[in-house]
Amino acid sequence: MKRIFIDTNVIIDLLADRTPFADHAAILFQLAKENKIRIFVSAISFNNTYYILRKVSTHKKAINLLSEIEEYVGIQELNREIIGKSLKSGFNDFEDSIQYYSAVQLGNIDIFTTRNVKDFKKSEIPVLSPETTIKLL
Repeated sequence: MKRIFIDTNVIIDLLADRTPFADHAAILFQLAKENKIRIFVSAISFNNTYYILRKVSTHKKAINLLSEIEEYVGIQELNREIIGKSLKSGFNDFEDSIQYYSAVQLGNIDIFTTRNVKDFKKSEIPVLSPETTIKLL
């Protein structure tokens, strides 16, 4: 079974129904629900997604949406090692570095899926867009 690490922007696409990106995100999460792939996310994705959802929705709805995906994704805890590597990484976006080193620490990740593929040029994990990930699967 493929192990896919999902960047926060893909989660937000799904839960905020950002068109046209929500369709590809929905396919990935549906595959995880059907146990055809394993999805992993960083713990930081939950607070970042909540922050965005709360701008366009109520607290209760944002929490309910996050609770739905929490049931079938693996969550990488944020820890000192991830923060340390992220601070020294040279990434232009600190949050991206946290996402990346969360995936690295999990190990055995087959694909890192993000809409910001260009931000992960030095990745040792294959980095693909949601659309390309679906085509590969």
